[in-house]
Amino acid sequence: MRKIAFTLLFPILLLTALSALPAAAQELPGGRRGTGLPVPRYVSLKTDRVNLREGPSKDHRTAWVFQRAGLPVEIIAEYETWRRIRDSEGTEGWVLHSLLSGRRTVLIMPWAKDRTPIPLLSRPDDKGDTVAQLQPGVIANIKECTGSWCHIQIALERSRDVDGYIRQDKLWGAYPNEKVE
Repeated sequence: MRKIAFTLLFPILLLTALSALPAAAQELPGGRRGTGLPVPRYVSLKTDRVNLREGPSKDHRTAWVFQRAGLPVEIIAEYETWRRIRDSEGTEGWVLHSLLSGRRTVLIMPWAKDRTPIPLLSRPDDKGDTVAQLQPGVIANIKECTGSWCHIQIALERSRDVDGYIRQDKLWGAYPNEKVE
């Protein structure tokens, strides 16, 4: 009976012990280590078609298919070559690491229900001139974030880009007070 109780309890104890270690020191099953990069962290989707799976292997069922390259997602766990991600709506699942990019992107106020345009400003100041009006859900590239303002760039049609400043709290894909260079 003791052996059965230990066998059932050991995986829980092991997971508890591993979660107390820094991400860089965690060993994955089989002696493999994590990437050592911070978890959680934001990245973006590399391609227009990314399968979100229920578990960390191709044997697991595809729960969702993302169809928007550049979409920011948050890595919340790592297992071998798989990353558990979360999107702006809270949907979670596993994707192969090669389908993710380290390029930092953000979504403009994806939580906004009224669809009121958000001004993109010429400088990091509420009194800056309006460069563009952005719809909620637009994807932008981060050029820099100071912790309160982000300098972003949006690719428009015909190879024209627009860039400007927006308050960091209006973005999904940059943590509060995070500095991005």
